[in-house]
Amino acid sequence: MCGIVGYNGIAQAAPLLLEGLSKLEYRGYDSAGLAIVNDETGNIDIVKAKGRLKILAEKTDAGRAMRGTIGIGHTRWATHGAPSETNAHPHCSDDREIVLVHNGIIENYVQIKEKLLKSGYTFYSETDTEVAAKLIHYYYNKYGKNPIEAIARMMVRVRGSYSLGILFKDRPGELYAVRKDSPLVVGKSEGKDAEGTFIASDVTPIMKYTRSVYYLDNLEIACLKKDSIEFYNIDKDPVQKEPVEIKWDTKAAEKGGYEHFMIKEIHEQPKAVQDTINAYVKEGKIDLSEAGITDDFLKSLDQIYFVACGSAYHVGVAAGYVIEDLTSIHVETSLASEFRYRDPKLRQDSLVVIISQSGETADSLAALRLAKEKGVPTLAIVNVVGSTIAREAGHVMYTLAGPEIAVATTKAYSTQLIASYILAIEAARVRGEITEEKASYMLQEMQTLPGKIQQVLNDKDRIQWFAAKFAGAQDMFFIGRGLDYAISLEGSLKMKEISYIHSEAYAAGELKHGTISLIEKGTLVVGVMTQSKLFEKTRSNMVEVGSRGGYLMGLTTYGNYSIEDTVNFTVYVPKTDEHFTTSLAIIPLQLLGYYVSCAKGLDVDKPRNLAKSVTVE
Repeated sequence: MCGIVGYNGIAQAAPLLLEGLSKLEYRGYDSAGLAIVNDETGNIDIVKAKGRLKILAEKTDAGRAMRGTIGIGHTRWATHGAPSETNAHPHCSDDREIVLVHNGIIENYVQIKEKLLKSGYTFYSETDTEVAAKLIHYYYNKYGKNPIEAIARMMVRVRGSYSLGILFKDRPGELYAVRKDSPLVVGKSEGKDAEGTFIASDVTPIMKYTRSVYYLDNLEIACLKKDSIEFYNIDKDPVQKEPVEIKWDTKAAEKGGYEHFMIKEIHEQPKAVQDTINAYVKEGKIDLSEAGITDDFLKSLDQIYFVACGSAYHVGVAAGYVIEDLTSIHVETSLASEFRYRDPKLRQDSLVVIISQSGETADSLAALRLAKEKGVPTLAIVNVVGSTIAREAGHVMYTLAGPEIAVATTKAYSTQLIASYILAIEAARVRGEITEEKASYMLQEMQTLPGKIQQVLNDKDRIQWFAAKFAGAQDMFFIGRGLDYAISLEGSLKMKEISYIHSEAYAAGELKHGTISLIEKGTLVVGVMTQSKLFEKTRSNMVEVGSRGGYLMGLTTYGNYSIEDTVNFTVYVPKTDEHFTTSLAIIPLQLLGYYVSCAKGLDVDKPRNLAKSVTVE
């Protein structure tokens, strides 16, 4: 959940590291810190600050106050220890001989701390990370001051997840990195501005300097010198790795004139959706060959399990409705954090689909590994090429959303929907459960989605006006049936995560089973009504809510104008094949959450207590 960066090269490190951390601040913003090997003294200088990265930048004069060409940086999402300057990273050994930054959780840090206390070490913070620094120091001094040896022994001793950037005072030309279950990217730049080597939690901080990167695998170590990178496994044997080319546009990680990344990414959805369609639809036909999915494999399926967290879980809910409507395949959708602990009874004629934007989500990765242990085929729907989930899954469908910086996902969610539609259509076609003509029609309709999304975006001013009316709301509810319920889940999440308004989504048919008691005069209730066969039933539920004093917003497709007799405010989206309405109906709800947050003056891109990539339990 935290973000780490490191640099070893010819340029001054601190300004580069601050620039890199600014690209990672979505991963955590409780505190930040830098450690730089001082060119003149050889000491490792550490500066830390509580709060947003800008405080650290001010404290270091934008990095100019720290001189040195090798260093590490960190932006923190607190797990062990409250946000404070003391608990901020980097952390160090008692003599500052070893300094490191950490993303992850060390589960057995209490036991290790007790061992180190008996060996004469002292501790100044509440963090698990300080334990890692001192454990490496212990092994470094015990085993001949060999960095690889010390790191490898730490890896054997520690339980949990981690990616570490490590400096050794008496190895001034070297930067070390290691990972287990937390992402870490390594790259080498030959550009004049910042020639050298880099580490980072993801590719966004180093895209400016190199497009060729290495993804550290689990239990691998990297030694970065100014002009070379060496890799080792836990047995300390050298490892040969192949680089991965990053094809993302560097401008995609910049705001490009928009006030926030979130609104920029909302507007990027037409292109992201079109790019993802184009990746799998060739000359009017679906081509899943790059994902390694064959017709025979789809014909063999009797069960699909969608497993994901957060918004990706909501994609799985929507995908379940679509696939079960088009095919005879039974679908279950599970939260990854529940799936991994419930001992699921997976059958061999099934497929486990893991959906993740980052490809590093801890619970989703654990669920993937559980499915593989049980011998069940796996498919990853991910956005990041070379991510851990992508590398470990049996099959991969990449979404082409490009870098997504705002914590609240928008375009990644929309592209995940497209991947699930494509899977559903192709499964139905090859199994003979829809005709070739029906499949062709659905593909043609899917090709219209980018233009229709743009059409919804062109009408955003009405949503902005409406959002301003409810910026002071305490509670909101979203209701729908079937696919409309799946849309409601995501709409509610968008509202709560960035506006801090209590918001819930309910299956509309459940209102009379307790939920309707929460409705008070003026409570905003958003009714999603895009499914024609369920329209009247959900409208009836809205009438019930209205009679209890609720303020009603209806979200439906063009043509359903009779809804205006029932609700106080209506948003229309273009008609499409009803299996695809999630892609259109979610846009007004993304905008509603965004504009409510703006009206409240909140930090839209970095909501409190949240991080973009949840890489720890």
